[in-house]
Amino acid sequence: MPVKKQHWSRRKFLKTAGIAGLGSVVAPVTGLVNTSEANETIATRPFGKTGQQVSILSLGGMFDIGSSHLMLKQAINWGVTYWDTAHSYGGGRSEEGFGKYFAKYPQDRQKIFLVTKSAAWSIKGMTSELDESLERLQTDYVDLFFVHAISSISEMDKDIRAWAEKAKAAGKIRLFGFSTHSNMEGCLRGAAKLDWIDGIMMTYNYRLMHTTDMQRAVDACVKAGIGMTAMKTQGGGQVRTNSETELKLAGRFLEKGFTDAQAKLKAVWQNPQISSICSQMPNMTILMANVAAALDKNQLSGRDNDLMQRYAAETRPAYCAGCTQICQSQVDGEAPIGDVMRCLMYANSYDDHTLAVEEFNKIPPSVQLRLTHLDFSKAERQCPQGLPIARLIQEAIKKLAT
Repeated sequence: MPVKKQHWSRRKFLKTAGIAGLGSVVAPVTGLVNTSEANETIATRPFGKTGQQVSILSLGGMFDIGSSHLMLKQAINWGVTYWDTAHSYGGGRSEEGFGKYFAKYPQDRQKIFLVTKSAAWSIKGMTSELDESLERLQTDYVDLFFVHAISSISEMDKDIRAWAEKAKAAGKIRLFGFSTHSNMEGCLRGAAKLDWIDGIMMTYNYRLMHTTDMQRAVDACVKAGIGMTAMKTQGGGQVRTNSETELKLAGRFLEKGFTDAQAKLKAVWQNPQISSICSQMPNMTILMANVAAALDKNQLSGRDNDLMQRYAAETRPAYCAGCTQICQSQVDGEAPIGDVMRCLMYANSYDDHTLAVEEFNKIPPSVQLRLTHLDFSKAERQCPQGLPIARLIQEAIKKLAT
């Protein structure tokens, strides 16, 4: 049954957003219950040319999975069978949580396209972390293994290739690739020239997906047969209500029966080149909202997409696009600007202060101290987004340093 449209005044909209939180107004969830009772599950897409079919929604496990067995079981029931984790997530508790589930429901392991990652940055380290991940996950293999968070395709060298081939031959991994949220377009273009990358997870959202550079990079990877998974699809978090464009954007989607957060997922799914969206879903509410968006057959209109692009243009200085090769080259000294901006995103946009602190304090104390004395004026002048980098660096240090 279609959602009845209604007029949303500014006063009514702000009242609704204030009660539930703008990113949490989950209008279609009631419809989701009805569709699930009819055994409807979300769609799948080919994962590049690997021969694998994956669910278009991936359960991001960047949290303490613990004993969330009910949620994991329901995810399978709704067809969310692409599960993503990493050796570092939750200090290992994410993998351990998935492992406890597989131990309890061993028959479900075969239903899951399971991904884990390593940021060990050495052959010895990756070997050790993969073995530990398999033990935590209580499985003999993972379907896809990522080198975590690369910023240059040069990191995918011949030694990494030899390691991946050996791990495949040993039956520990079935597919291999990398994740990236810095200099994504360059990493994608480079991967397309290799013949041993099976899958990539990259930052990709309504702000980035329409740029010529990103479109060409994705096209090249798809032509090469690489499976593409989008992450960070919210593009910096929920839509605010500080301007008429923002109000119009969020209100427009609410009138159609879905939230701005769901609309951002839909925008990415409208590109059939993207096999899946990885979304962190630490509770049933978010899982239900995302599944509802995946099941909903309504497409974003041209007007919807135009409005999203207008909003993206107006709020560019509030979003780091990950092009860190530009800003970091303009600073004399080590300055992990992209990492700092990502930590601020977790804190300010996703309201996950704990994760933000955890990630920020992976930056060595000596580098944190150096950041307080560096001159970022050249970097700010070169930033395509116009970010106030110096101010944001100081904000991160004040909020997140321990």
